[in-house]
Amino acid sequence: MKIFSFIIFFLFLGNLGHSQTTMPTFGKGLQFVGKDSSYTMKIGVRFQTLFINQWSVRNDDLNYVEDYSSNFLIRRWRLKFDGIVYSPKIKYKLELGLSNRDIGAANNPQTNFASSIVLDAYIDWNFYRNFSVKIGQTKLPGNRERVISSANLQFVDRSLLNSTFNIDRDIGLQFHHHFKLGNNFIIQETAALTQGEGRNVTAGNQGGFDYTFKVEFLPFGKFASKGDYVGSAVKYEAKPKLSVSAAYDINDKASKEGGQLGAYILINDFNNAKTLHTLFIDFMFKYKKLSIMGEYALKDTEDGNPNVFEDDNEIGTYDVGSGYNLSAGWMFDKNVELALRYTAIEKDIVVGNSMKEYTLGFSKFFNAHKFKFQTDLSYRDNYYPNTTFENKGKNDNIYWRLQFEVHF
Repeated sequence: MKIFSFIIFFLFLGNLGHSQTTMPTFGKGLQFVGKDSSYTMKIGVRFQTLFINQWSVRNDDLNYVEDYSSNFLIRRWRLKFDGIVYSPKIKYKLELGLSNRDIGAANNPQTNFASSIVLDAYIDWNFYRNFSVKIGQTKLPGNRERVISSANLQFVDRSLLNSTFNIDRDIGLQFHHHFKLGNNFIIQETAALTQGEGRNVTAGNQGGFDYTFKVEFLPFGKFASKGDYVGSAVKYEAKPKLSVSAAYDINDKASKEGGQLGAYILINDFNNAKTLHTLFIDFMFKYKKLSIMGEYALKDTEDGNPNVFEDDNEIGTYDVGSGYNLSAGWMFDKNVELALRYTAIEKDIVVGNSMKEYTLGFSKFFNAHKFKFQTDLSYRDNYYPNTTFENKGKNDNIYWRLQFEVHF
């Protein structure tokens, strides 16, 4: 890490000596422009400080709230670089995750025991009219909540639907295209061919490739400031705006429990691995102070059986099931928002318990999502469809979280 810090320091010195430097307003990063305008670089830093409080609830009975625990975390600490190279049609992005929660995977042989620092690293080339290609590592075009940056979330963190079923980041190619019908109706299409192992894997492709397809419909035109991928009504929409999308992902012979995420299933012969299919349907609606987002997810194996066998022995289980998520927020005066979220997760009975979660959120935005305070209170109902009624609801949880975000 010391070597990395020195490299960044000398990069700064080199740029200061050979480029023009601009100091924009708060939240816009530090920007450099080459003397011949052949490249630009914007450097951004952000971090989230999180305080978590947790209780268990016995059998849905609030008279038995117990087992209190708490934790202070630097939840995220990110360093971002983006700009253009050679032409405005060739963009790049590099994002590094430097908190302990970001790094992880240092004890994983599939990453050669290296820390998983790199989040995004790609070139985005607009090679012809409305066609562009991304080459490198970045988020797959999956569920809306995952594609929304963690800096722009409506609540302290994403929902249970996302943590259970999302397809996260991967390495490969993504092709993007958009076109208009009439004056306002926009249709956006994305297709991705990626390795299927998730981010920062150095051991190569263990199973098959991953194929992702997504189509988005914006019948009333673009949102202000890309608000279809920003939580909360931090930018008011004078007219109603709606985005509806559907995505489908095929992870051929998946090596992890969730495809790109989860623990590795230690498969010796990948003819025994199974293909994971994931469907997402979601929408975002905004009008003035109101914002509403909904998502549906379905993940299953090709044969409907989550268990993996070798030599008649069960060696692992894919994390399959379905869920939906609905959230709504109202922005009051002085950039204060109240929001509600309901999430329901139905897991395959072989995989584990199902869950429902109810969340009330409060946010104070000092400079939109660049500088904000957020807190939320959640009740998580864990239930077990394959057990008796008396066992349903055991070990429910209450969460109270507080978080500050600063984004330079």
